[in-house]
Amino acid sequence: MLRRQRHFLPAKPRRRPKPQPKPAAEPSAPTYTRDVVRRVTNILRDHPWSAARPLLLSLPGLVWDSHVVARVLKTHPPLQKAFLFFRLAASPAADPRAAFRHDRYTYTSMLHLLGEAGRVPAMLRLLAEMLRAGVDPDAATFTTVMHWLARAGDVDAAMRVWEEMRSRRGRCRPTLVSYTACLKILFDAGRAAEGRRVFEEMVAEGLRPSCTTYTVLIEHLADAGKFQAALRIMSDMEDAGVEPDKPLCNVLVKKCARAGETSVMTLILQYMKEKRIVLRRPVFLEALEALKASGENANLLLEVNPHLASEGMEYDPTFSHLSYITDRSTIIYLLASRNWSAMEQMVNELTTRNVKFESHILSDIIQASCANCRPSCGLAVLHYSLRVGSELDRSAYSCLLGQYIRNGSFDLVSKIVERLIKHGCNLGAYLLSVLILRLGAAGHSSYAAHIFGLSPADQNVITYTALMNAYFQAGEVDKALELFTQMITNEISPSAGTYEVLIYGLQKAGWKQDSDRYRRERMEMQWHRQYRDKHSPEDSLCDHLFCGFHD
Repeated sequence: MLRRQRHFLPAKPRRRPKPQPKPAAEPSAPTYTRDVVRRVTNILRDHPWSAARPLLLSLPGLVWDSHVVARVLKTHPPLQKAFLFFRLAASPAADPRAAFRHDRYTYTSMLHLLGEAGRVPAMLRLLAEMLRAGVDPDAATFTTVMHWLARAGDVDAAMRVWEEMRSRRGRCRPTLVSYTACLKILFDAGRAAEGRRVFEEMVAEGLRPSCTTYTVLIEHLADAGKFQAALRIMSDMEDAGVEPDKPLCNVLVKKCARAGETSVMTLILQYMKEKRIVLRRPVFLEALEALKASGENANLLLEVNPHLASEGMEYDPTFSHLSYITDRSTIIYLLASRNWSAMEQMVNELTTRNVKFESHILSDIIQASCANCRPSCGLAVLHYSLRVGSELDRSAYSCLLGQYIRNGSFDLVSKIVERLIKHGCNLGAYLLSVLILRLGAAGHSSYAAHIFGLSPADQNVITYTALMNAYFQAGEVDKALELFTQMITNEISPSAGTYEVLIYGLQKAGWKQDSDRYRRERMEMQWHRQYRDKHSPEDSLCDHLFCGFHD
């Protein structure tokens, strides 16, 4: 029997497996400018220039361009190192491949730092260098130079800078900020007629006044005693769609209180109540005192500022004596005119007479004198307050200590802190730890240890860790380890920030075995603490200050 022939289909070619794509490499973490700026600022603040220069040149992610350099300068690093950084940025050592040249933004930032520090001749030399380099100043540059010249007392030079800016209208047109700064300079110098001409020119240029511009005008009118005109300006502001803000209301209430214009003050307080604007504490106390002196009710003032309702309500007959009122008026006038030499003599005279002043006035004098680079006046006020027993705001102590730290007067800082603590002033663990950190960063571990020993009540995990960091920065590893042992003996538990300082300091000193041991201790501590529901405030603040401190 014949079988049917089978037909088979041709074999299909085998498919080759497609090659699997290789997994893409994980992208590197982006480098943000803000992180680079923060690292550069920390290097400039925490290291001497001999150590900071190589660190800056080898810092990864640092691009030497106008944007980064200007942002670093705007963080207000120490002046001398800021100027050296400014010079380094334009040197071939920074980036040999691309020759960076300073532009108007970096020049303006450096000019501002020099002017703020009172180095007016250096500021003018840098401005001349800028012009020789062919860099055209803009309105911000001229405004900065004009402002600091006026603050230094040379109003004529400031106005010459203003005229130079106006003569460059084709290349540099004055902005609203420039006009506002010029108005402020002229009004403060008593040249009201010129100020009015500048304001009319600003309006003719089509520039709309801002709230800051109106504040300058209102402050000038209040100083001249024209409070009704100041109220009309406020009304015109609202008609123009510009709402009076908190600084303007505080300025006007302060001027009314000092001039005894309680009726105008009442109108301002009614407006503040409607807009829910509050006064600063010193202004509130001045307004309260003015209302008491005039025999008027202070209920509206207390309604506007309910958070301050319990302050300043006790009447002290010393503050109503005629001689006190005369002295107080003189002090306020000298403070407004920034006559620091006369202010210092006045305070020294009050010290011999043992006359007591309100603490908020003394705090304002210290902060203003430090802002104007006259810490000697602030130091005289501090000695006076300690003698008469007036406790100042903590911000005043911080301003004065910070000014002397920036000047490098660390022995004076130590003496000031010692005297404050002996007179019973409580600086607090945070301020003490910041002082110890700054002294340690400057290489003065002996001063840091002296301040640490002055206040046993504030010896906790924060101050212990700050002093250990100071010892490590000074290369005194044995003292740092002894301090850690003393801390454990005193039953003060170390935090994660403490171990961070300890491990980093030992690694930097080359003590690898000890560093590994403390790293294991930190892991055990963290493992035990993960089952806790709460951490002490000292531990949290210490971790916030020191974890990542050495990145």
